[in-house]
Amino acid sequence: MVSRRKKQKAGGHEGSVPSPPGYSAVPVKFSEKQQASHYLYMRQHRVRQGTQSTWPANRTLFILNVPPYCTQESLSRCLSSCGTIKTVELQEKPDLAESPKEPKSQFFHPKPVPGFQVAYVVFQKPGGVSAALNLKGPLLVSTESHPVKNGIHKWISDYEDSVLDPEALRLEVDTFMEAYDKKIAEEETKAKEEEGVPDEEGWVKVTRRGRRPVLPRTEAASLRVLEKERRKRARKELLSFYAWQHRETKMELLGWNQDLRDARPTHQTLQGGACPGL
Repeated sequence: MVSRRKKQKAGGHEGSVPSPPGYSAVPVKFSEKQQASHYLYMRQHRVRQGTQSTWPANRTLFILNVPPYCTQESLSRCLSSCGTIKTVELQEKPDLAESPKEPKSQFFHPKPVPGFQVAYVVFQKPGGVSAALNLKGPLLVSTESHPVKNGIHKWISDYEDSVLDPEALRLEVDTFMEAYDKKIAEEETKAKEEEGVPDEEGWVKVTRRGRRPVLPRTEAASLRVLEKERRKRARKELLSFYAWQHRETKMELLGWNQDLRDARPTHQTLQGGACPGL
């Protein structure tokens, strides 16, 4: 009995929907025909003191347990009564990164998470967060004026969205490569300026650019090294074959010289005998 009272006290007042400490539970339904409800657990987005965040703390609503059928558009429409919404983003898990995010690509983006997600809703004014925490619900995701596709209609829509526009894709890739080349050029220029220049303590920073460039550790470079070693071994084997031929030739020459030496008359023979033909 005591443990039950403790659970009720932790979850809220008696008869209220249990929710994690610090969160407000708001019911949500797919449509009016649905009898059962899911619950969205909301609270104001907060981070530890001294920690930076990409979301404005006083204008961001953090939501847990977002069902798979709830899209960014439907969630924005459900919370539009609380105030003007700037952005809505669904993620697989809470964002813990402190560095600013890169702009999202229209074509290159991760696959949607097939399950419950978390959401970050940024309002234009801080009052939107307070109004959202006081919602009673239930919120309707799909209405007659704003229906949400499901089943085979959703599959067809997802397939049509997967067909890309080649021209728009080319423009985005060209824009990305121009920015990347510019970034690499700036890094190389900075590395050249810092090369060989000591800092305040006299240390010289070692950069990638040096007198003896390092071979990159890539698969293509490894294949080139292996091919070079193979040609080197083949050349050594060929040179060894020629050396064997040289040895055989020398042996033959030595034998021929020995035969000439044996056939040549000695000095005593020339003195004691008569010269032939005289």
